[in-house]
Amino acid sequence: MLTVWGRKNSSNVKKVLWCLEELNIPYQQIDIGGKFGKLDDPNYLHMNPNGVIPCLQDGDFILWESNVIVRYLVEKFGKNTLYTNDIKEKYNIEKWMDWTGCNLFSPIKQLMISLVRTPEAQRDQKVIAQALAEIERLLKIADEALSQQTYLSGDKFGMADIALAPFIYPWINVVTERPSLPNLERWYQLMTERPAFQKIVMIEIN
Repeated sequence: MLTVWGRKNSSNVKKVLWCLEELNIPYQQIDIGGKFGKLDDPNYLHMNPNGVIPCLQDGDFILWESNVIVRYLVEKFGKNTLYTNDIKEKYNIEKWMDWTGCNLFSPIKQLMISLVRTPEAQRDQKVIAQALAEIERLLKIADEALSQQTYLSGDKFGMADIALAPFIYPWINVVTERPSLPNLERWYQLMTERPAFQKIVMIEIN
């Protein structure tokens, strides 16, 4: 039985749980982080010395970093569904996964802290404006790519979509004034039609 350590409403944890659901792999999930705390628990730090979530436990094998966990799960369990042996297709997907983690995660995290977890009277509007501007700049890049292909992963659903969509969900549901990104919106609608996305990602934002 695989074990995923991390609270369900974390976007990075959602990637892992969503991937597992898509692959129909049994797992157990343990709440940790956020209001659940325990990130500084010695037992958890022994598994993940970074003190962040998620963390995957597969028998005696421990893995952290959400996108790496998704890659591992897809290569181990999804070779007939989400995995590709085509080297160009594979690394095009890897490109978008790294783009999401290295570029989009930080401003999305800042936006959620500012708009969801900070009382209105204490919000720094300059910080919010900067985060929104950077998110908009980045999502225009994804929108342009999606004008040429059905999914961020290419012609079919894959890991790049799993990496990006949990960040788009809070952006769409928290930000009331957004730029017109028709290709991204069309792609996101496809995500919302997936039962595993509905179950794992489309939950309360906090």
